[in-house]
Amino acid sequence: MEVALGACTVPSLRILKTKTQFSGPIFTSLSSLRPNSRIPLIFKPSPRKSVLFTAGVSSSPTVLPTEPETKTDSGSEKFDWYANWYPVMPVCDLDKRAPHGKRVVGLDLVVWWDRNENQWKVMDDTCPHRLAPLSDGRIDQRGRLQCVYHGWCFSGSGDCKFIPQAPPDGPPVHTFKQACVAVYPSTVQHDIIWFWPNTDPQYKNIIEKTKPPYIPELEDPSITKLIASRDIPFGYDILIENLMDAAHVPYAHYGLMHAPGPKVKADREGGTPLEINVKTIDKNGYSALQNWGFSNFIAPCVYRASTDPLPEKRSESLAPDAYEKTAPPKHSLSLIFLCVPVSPGRSRIIWTINSGLDFDKIVPRWVFHITQNKILDSDLNILHVQERKILERGPENWQRECFVPTKSDALVVAFRRWFNKYGGSEVDWRGRFDPSLLPPTPPREQLFDRYWSHVVNCRSCNTAYKRLNALEVILQIFSVASVGIAAASKRTAARTGLVLAAVLCYAASKWLSHFIYKTFRYHDYNHALV
Repeated sequence: MEVALGACTVPSLRILKTKTQFSGPIFTSLSSLRPNSRIPLIFKPSPRKSVLFTAGVSSSPTVLPTEPETKTDSGSEKFDWYANWYPVMPVCDLDKRAPHGKRVVGLDLVVWWDRNENQWKVMDDTCPHRLAPLSDGRIDQRGRLQCVYHGWCFSGSGDCKFIPQAPPDGPPVHTFKQACVAVYPSTVQHDIIWFWPNTDPQYKNIIEKTKPPYIPELEDPSITKLIASRDIPFGYDILIENLMDAAHVPYAHYGLMHAPGPKVKADREGGTPLEINVKTIDKNGYSALQNWGFSNFIAPCVYRASTDPLPEKRSESLAPDAYEKTAPPKHSLSLIFLCVPVSPGRSRIIWTINSGLDFDKIVPRWVFHITQNKILDSDLNILHVQERKILERGPENWQRECFVPTKSDALVVAFRRWFNKYGGSEVDWRGRFDPSLLPPTPPREQLFDRYWSHVVNCRSCNTAYKRLNALEVILQIFSVASVGIAAASKRTAARTGLVLAAVLCYAASKWLSHFIYKTFRYHDYNHALV
């Protein structure tokens, strides 16, 4: 049966409205859309069925009908986005001397160190006086969070302690309830700050009832842990499903990630069929066994891929015969990804790479971030555009619109089933955002920006950026000084040496300038030239 939506106006690429009523095989490139163009949208439902593969059990796929992908109306099965812990930032990248502004699940937060209580605090990033951001404030001499707009000061409990404009002999207006700032329950686990997105007093001691997801290898002192974070210009769901998709690695990240490939390659990149066994999906997530290791999705933020299963899974293997075929690794390796919903079209990734090798004691953290940022950049534009295409067709129609005929897509299909059935096909923004509207696509240099998305939030990279810039200036000064001294020198040998030193310093400063820009500012990625 045809579903005729008639001719509709596409106002602009900057505003993409979700159309949930249609599905079909027509894929219109965003680059071909023009403002105010009228496009007849007439679609036929796709006859094909969506498939989820269970590898290692049968060579034929388990067919899953499309209908169960609709949103669930059962209150017991619906995932509550505001009854879970969310990661905010790694502690190692936070400065105790200043407040930090972060947005998580649409909530504007200020994170600061309360030296009076000797702990990190997460509060609403809004001063109750005139709604100024507290993250632009400072920590005053008494250890209170001060709003720099008018000087109001707050304690770690959210109480207002000082209003400079209030007369000393007047009513104690700073004690009024309206002068307080909302405080979110928070804790530090795995060297990461987590918060509970509800300021209701009943959740004040929520940490005693439920804790953030526990990942044992992050607490193992014998395992090297490299941690970093970056703000991403596409949404939470796109971020997670991409991290789960191992099949794209040899293609989207060609030359950047080195993993064992097949002995005989079918193409240059060496893509190969993947065996994936996904366990039953529930509202808390799911587990999977792959031919190289184990995967766990712990809703809503944690995706773990490891050569070892979680401890509770060792006696509960998803496919015992496949597990026996997996040889124990020489070195345990775990990739932990924390995927944070920020706002529509915006997300944040906090990742850790855990290994038994102690290379981090020799090489500074920012050096590892060079390659890791290249990996993120290499498919960033692909995912940014993909998100807009999915939104055009409706996220709940993902399985109808996407053709996923191989077992390698099992984890991605499983996530979309979880997202549609339990998550409602979208993050619950509580009315703060229209999920059908995405931010406009910026120029490529801004889309791939590293400085504001990572460097300013990474203590190691920020320090290296400042020091390398200082070194560049020193080289330039030395080059100019050498030329001046050479001009004043009367000895030919000395003049020749100084001129040579000046040339080398100038060349080194130019190379360093290029290195700084590509490493900490902008590094484009062209797949056609790789």
